[in-house]
Amino acid sequence: MNLESPKIRVEKSPEDIVNFLADVKNFKSLMPENTSKFEVLDEDTFIFALAGMPEITLKKKEVIPPNKIVFGAAGGKIDFSLTGHILPKDVASSEVHLEFTGDFNPMMSMMIKKPISKFIETLATNIQTAI
Repeated sequence: MNLESPKIRVEKSPEDIVNFLADVKNFKSLMPENTSKFEVLDEDTFIFALAGMPEITLKKKEVIPPNKIVFGAAGGKIDFSLTGHILPKDVASSEVHLEFTGDFNPMMSMMIKKPISKFIETLATNIQTAI
């Protein structure tokens, strides 16, 4: 399953955005309102839970400044990745979109498609005001 957030214009340079996303503590400010748990486990890993959903642990896997950052599942039964793509638009602004990729059975895909789509859309939208 591949899901993408809308492309969001952010009035910051790609370097500023990738540096912001590379610091996992900053994800707390990007989380939706229905976040019931957020905890930084180490400099590359954090765990969070949304109301009514299981806990998810994300680990920073790869940072390619200034255009890409990849997080992946850290343990658990489900393998997926969350990739941030950052493209320069002009000297002081960029375009950001998030891509969620996971290999799920059809039943699981049907159950999680809408909540994951909403989640990555919220993360992307919140980058505008959080950074």
